[in-house]
Amino acid sequence: MGTSGLVFLSSGLFLGWSLGANDAANIFGTAVSTRMVKFKTAAIVCSVFIMLGAVISGVGAAYTLGSLGAINAIGGAFITTFAAAFTVYSMIKCGLPVSVSQAVVGAIIGWNWFTDSVTDVNSIVRIASTWVACPLLSATFAAVLYIVFKYLLGSVKVHLLYRDACTRMAMILTGAFGAYSLGANNMANVVGVFVPVAPFAEFSFGGLHFSAVQQLFFVGSVATAVGVFTYSYRVMGTVGKGLMPLSPFAAWVVVLAQSMVLFVFASEGLEYFLASHNLPVIPLVPVSSTQAVVGAVIGIGLCKGAAKSIKWSVVVRIMCGWVITPVIAAIICFFSLFFMQNVFNQRVYVPKTYMMSDKVFNRIVEAGFSGSKLTTLKGERFSSGIEFIDTVEKRLGKLSSSEQQKLLDIAEYVRIVIEPDKIDNLDNRLFSSEELEQIRKLSGKRFYYRWELQEALVKISKNWAYLPSTILNKQYNKMLSQKLTVIENNFIVRTDKKRQNNCCYSD
Repeated sequence: MGTSGLVFLSSGLFLGWSLGANDAANIFGTAVSTRMVKFKTAAIVCSVFIMLGAVISGVGAAYTLGSLGAINAIGGAFITTFAAAFTVYSMIKCGLPVSVSQAVVGAIIGWNWFTDSVTDVNSIVRIASTWVACPLLSATFAAVLYIVFKYLLGSVKVHLLYRDACTRMAMILTGAFGAYSLGANNMANVVGVFVPVAPFAEFSFGGLHFSAVQQLFFVGSVATAVGVFTYSYRVMGTVGKGLMPLSPFAAWVVVLAQSMVLFVFASEGLEYFLASHNLPVIPLVPVSSTQAVVGAVIGIGLCKGAAKSIKWSVVVRIMCGWVITPVIAAIICFFSLFFMQNVFNQRVYVPKTYMMSDKVFNRIVEAGFSGSKLTTLKGERFSSGIEFIDTVEKRLGKLSSSEQQKLLDIAEYVRIVIEPDKIDNLDNRLFSSEELEQIRKLSGKRFYYRWELQEALVKISKNWAYLPSTILNKQYNKMLSQKLTVIENNFIVRTDKKRQNNCCYSD
């Protein structure tokens, strides 16, 4: 990566620090504010399990590069993560718990605006809808759990000191699980975009093998741990006692309800189990732990009939923070990209070209689009996704987000050259020896569209073909998509815009 690469990585570490300073409040805020767990103990447990989650389970999400997978230049990755981190930091300074994923989504939208990339509106609407559904569901879970456990504890006589000790231990164990999940699920958002340029060499120690990616995730988790120790206490106060006073028992219910909500919406295992037993499945959508814990606190307050004790002015402040966070992140990202590119002369994105070649035209027709209306576009070249989609929509009319994405995937022009010496760079833990041999059979081949590469692999083995899009096949298709993305990124030939626009292609 070099010195400049380490400088770019600093924004990811800043985002990691912000994650620790903000999201630790969701895990241990109620426990610390009720004095059931000391801040120092909470910080140590939280930091250790965040690191374990990042290194052990977080690497699996690295190949999708987290939520920032669309960013295709390290300069753009630096600015996008910086914009998200600075936004979260600003909210932390105000004592407001906000979602890191909200800031990241906003920053990506800002990057899309600057680069004329198409934003998937359906995905944005789906994610934004969870910002409403998540706290509501968490409030429901918390209310039900509070009633059930209060009844159970009331029917069993337990010594007050023993009950206090059990509550304290339950808070620590639940918090440890929450911290592990935080490290496993969010570290890819912190440093995932830097995986292709990880500045570390693989090594083994005591029979354990540590890949460059694992080391990168460890560094990110250390930054998160520093955020926990240095700045999370203030936000813990807002979550733990700023909304309403909580008893130790209620504080534990809050953490448990939050964990359950995150599990329900994020567990692929649960989704597969329900589908395999012909039960209704729960859709997997990204949810915010911040919104879940705030919803749980409010749910308990309403359940206890203590609505007046809820500090609604604080609730309104937090909700305003949720609304303005993605907006601020998008604006900061947009203008920062402008300065990075025009003042500091740094590449913030790799321009994309879309072509209506004969191959692309035929494939678009096969996908069900009207060929007669697109015939006049044959041979046309487009310098951005927005330009391509706008031109196509003038012929076909308004397209849905899924139709837009399908067209973009078909028409994007790339240069992929399967160089034999680069095959060894592929992770042999992701690819089987048989799959690596199948890739070697394409040595020296050139492809100008991503789908051409997959078609060539399918001719060698049907295992490279996607299965029908069902819940039971979702995990297989997701893994196949990751493998194809890794292959493309490993063999793609990057060219500057001038050379790319003057290149020749043939069908």
